[in-house]
Amino acid sequence: MFEALSDRLDAAWKKLRGQDKISESNIQDALREVRRALLEADVNLQVVKDFVADVQTKALGAEVIAGVNPGQQFIKIVYDELAGLMGETNVPLAEADTAPTIVLMAGLQGTGKTTASAKLALHLRKQNRSTMLVATDVYRPAAIDQLITLGKQINVPVFDLGKDANPVEIARQGVEKAKADGVDTVIIDTAGRLQIDQSMMAELAQIKDTVKPHEVLLVVDAMTGQEAANLTRTFHEQIGVTGAILTKMDGDTRGGAALSVRRISGQPIKFIGVGEKVEALQPFYPDRMAQRILGMGDVLTLVEKAQEEVDLVEAEKLQEKILTAKFDFTDFLKQTRLMKNMGSLAGIVKLIPGMGKQISEDQLRQGEEQLKRVEAMISSMTIEERRDPELLAGSPSRRRRIAKGAGYKVEDVSKLISDFQKMRMLMQQMGQGNFPGMGMPGMGGMGGLFGGAPAGNPGNAPPPGWRGYPSGASGKKKKKEKKRKGFGSL
Repeated sequence: MFEALSDRLDAAWKKLRGQDKISESNIQDALREVRRALLEADVNLQVVKDFVADVQTKALGAEVIAGVNPGQQFIKIVYDELAGLMGETNVPLAEADTAPTIVLMAGLQGTGKTTASAKLALHLRKQNRSTMLVATDVYRPAAIDQLITLGKQINVPVFDLGKDANPVEIARQGVEKAKADGVDTVIIDTAGRLQIDQSMMAELAQIKDTVKPHEVLLVVDAMTGQEAANLTRTFHEQIGVTGAILTKMDGDTRGGAALSVRRISGQPIKFIGVGEKVEALQPFYPDRMAQRILGMGDVLTLVEKAQEEVDLVEAEKLQEKILTAKFDFTDFLKQTRLMKNMGSLAGIVKLIPGMGKQISEDQLRQGEEQLKRVEAMISSMTIEERRDPELLAGSPSRRRRIAKGAGYKVEDVSKLISDFQKMRMLMQQMGQGNFPGMGMPGMGGMGGLFGGAPAGNPGNAPPPGWRGYPSGASGKKKKKEKKRKGFGSL
């Protein structure tokens, strides 16, 4: 998301390079680029006019800070204004004094409302809040079945009375059931329409009057651009919404919806959907989103993603293995799968400050493909081979079997073993306090595992020096050398 907007804003900063200070004459070109960037991102026209005027006023009135060039100062001003435009701070989901907290989900058909309801339920369950989903969409074919299926997937109960019941009665009985069961939060999935109509609004109003929700969240498709903001305003004027959930943010390269909703509708964005998986829902933080737009990354979100997936006890064990060079293919497979659970490689890289512009889409795609190849080859190994990678060094037959099972060439398996050896050596050296330079001869580091070219390992030959002894050494000598040196002393 926001790639096009970020690229355009980069062009604005370039207009101020080489300048001594921000002045009325040199800022006009930069402001023109900012205006063009926002309009191309489908931000509401009035929002663009107000935003550019505010940036100009603050930029011209800003005091010159020693050691900070005008481009950097201008970026800081734009960042502050972007964060302010989107609401400045995260607005958390309401929590009632007496359970249950009732959340009413509204929106047009096709915006991902039912899926968003399940995503929100899972998000709350991760926060140790028990939830119940209530299916009141009796109009769309299979809407109730979809919610039941999603509920089973995330282990959250779903209340329904079938498609012949009255939606208002389903909502009322669902809330009563949640109270009886001691559930913390009830999420009511309502029916959508292809467009706003009076029957839809009347039904929503009736459900709202009956269950008295603490939150009314409007689910809007981010790819509708500034229309998302107008939609939120219309629903708020007729029903009264407390916030919005923007879905499909992962597919929206423009980002105009995120920049327009708060200013036009007056209601905060509370969550964003960043993928099709049920785990792909994030709380909306305006300051973090502003950082992403300006290409600064988002370390806090990255840390939170890692905290959700990482077991601290397992992490400590892994750290010990890495430092003592006992890290094996089983450990590596666990780490690649953990990273997959955090999202795509491209999504993770863009959260790291400075990395988004350094790595091309083609490189990221190659990295994703290489990870799949590595996982397939490791999956074709026996448990014993994964735990003791040295078994593969002197056994061409094992490498041939793994290559055949994974559907790759023997050379690919040999390269994987070679790269893995180098990675273990590098990790051990770092554990001993030695930090080898990136240009160290023959040391590809970890890069080879993610698509780097093989370093001096032609054909299907085992990695040179894998066991730390010459290839022609006798069996006894091999055992003695292995016992004396150990793998990590290579």
